[in-house]
Amino acid sequence: MTVNWAALTEAEPDFARTAEERFGAFTHHVLATLRKDGSPRTTGLEVRFLNGELWLGMMPDSLKALDLRRDPRFALQANPGEGQSMGGDVRIAGRAIEVEDPALRAAYTEEAEPPESSEPFHLFRTELTEVVRTYVEDDKYLVVQIWQPGRPLRTIKRT
Repeated sequence: MTVNWAALTEAEPDFARTAEERFGAFTHHVLATLRKDGSPRTTGLEVRFLNGELWLGMMPDSLKALDLRRDPRFALQANPGEGQSMGGDVRIAGRAIEVEDPALRAAYTEEAEPPESSEPFHLFRTELTEVVRTYVEDDKYLVVQIWQPGRPLRTIKRT
């Protein structure tokens, strides 16, 4: 089962807000895609949360865009920043669906902050399969929160 970002926001608003804040702390994050031979490719990427969707924009014919056209599975990790990760580590997995509808692309370009260039680009909306947050609590516990569509947020705490 896959859903968009709005489904997570509706099901777990605090968790979704924490994830958005984590991604909002830095501009560049790490995207993992699959190459033709099935091996992983990691590259830098900017993301946007807009109108209930998590969007991935890419330069024309970039290798990551071509990877996603061939196999839409992806993993996305928030930039950990310098030293200890502020607010924990957030990872998102799912499928990236290319948006080719001119009206939807124009709306994305107009509503993005800062505004996107009108130059050619690939635009993907995401369908989520999992969002995970890992953080340290009280300098003692490793806490892992896992959300998957159709399931409640699970929290695992280890010493």
